[in-house]
Amino acid sequence: MDEILTANEAADYLKVTVRTIYRLIREGKIPGCKVGGSWRFRRDILDDWLAGSRGSLPEFLGKTPNR
Repeated sequence: MDEILTANEAADYLKVTVRTIYRLIREGKIPGCKVGGSWRFRRDILDDWLAGSRGSLPEFLGKTPNR
């Protein structure tokens, strides 16, 4: 069974603040769904997202990689 994460757990998993998670949600840049009044994220989908199927993490965080 797939592991379901809360916004706080997703933030811990991605090593970002929960504020960043909510900003990414608002911008439609992170895969998740709202259940009741709370956001939930499937860990396997976050893994795919991190792997680049939807772009790079720095791009979604609004940063450019150091060159």
